Amino acid sequence: MAALGTARSLLRSLCRVKTVPKSKHALFRCNVRTLCDGTQDNAPDTPKPQFTDPAVQEILFRITGLDMLKVFQPIKQELMPPTYELMTDKELKQALELAMEKAKKKLQMPPFPPVRKPINDVLSVDKFLDGMDTAKYVFTDITFSIPHRERFIVVRETDGTLRKATWEERDRLIQVYFPKDGRKVKAPLMFKEENLKMVFSQDRHEDVLNRCLVQFEPDSSEYIKIHIATYEDLDKHEKYELLRSTRHFGGMAWYLVNARKVDGLIIYMLKKELFQDAVSLVSLFHLVHPHSESAQEALSQQATGVDLLKIYAQKESLRSGYIELALQAYEQMAAKSSAA
Repeated sequence: MAALGTARSLLRSLCRVKTVPKSKHALFRCNVRTLCDGTQDNAPDTPKPQFTDPAVQEILFRITGLDMLKVFQPIKQELMPPTYELMTDKELKQALELAMEKAKKKLQMPPFPPVRKPINDVLSVDKFLDGMDTAKYVFTDITFSIPHRERFIVVRETDGTLRKATWEERDRLIQVYFPKDGRKVKAPLMFKEENLKMVFSQDRHEDVLNRCLVQFEPDSSEYIKIHIATYEDLDKHEKYELLRSTRHFGGMAWYLVNARKVDGLIIYMLKKELFQDAVSLVSLFHLVHPHSESAQEALSQQATGVDLLKIYAQKESLRSGYIELALQAYEQMAAKSSAA
């Protein structure tokens, strides 16, 4: 017990350790390597892994964590008398398995698609209509059987131009004719930049993402902009715990991996003694950036486990001192635990 306490004290002391700065030469080498790797990773003969790939989804789900108390945390609703059931061991096991399946469904990650291409199609320009009215006219096909993405919507401008409606106009008009529960015709004020800062200061990042899922289409620019702003704020203030065991953790990890900003998340995992999650995160980083120096080194050595984290810290991380000290504490803890 004394050995375990000593190792944990060493790990906690890392919070007071400043990042070990690299030399100017090392930083220059990293910047040059980043630019080169970005070109290589996008090479035509190397298809980049996608968010929906089974291998990617498996890693993201694994590092999300499954905290049943957080997944099924109480929500504001009408108070009802509690119900109690007497179960046999077999029935209890079945109930737990059912609850586990429900929890996995609740952790199903929202889509993370690329932003949709803007619509700039002009159908005709009728000059004789120029100045006929001071308001635009919108024509919408409201046939129920037509998918919203295929619905024909056009706008007649005041100067006589007839064009297809933009994505923002389409979303607004479709909400008028085919209302979606919880969605507003105009976006709530909470999504304005100045209001987001206040909401973030209250640690309501999950609320922002949940509301964003209802209000915007997944490939809209607003959806992606708000998600990125939320992920950046979480990474800046190292508040990753707010999204752990939620359906948004995987999307945050995917964004940070693609942006090559996983140092803070790895350190968080090491501090929480989630070493396997840290290894999985580095594996995902190498999967997305196979031509990075750390990925090439790990491949040549067939590195796994702690060795994989060490290679990442030495070759890729800008906070290598912190990661290496955390790994040292982990190795000491593991050695003393096995000897006990």
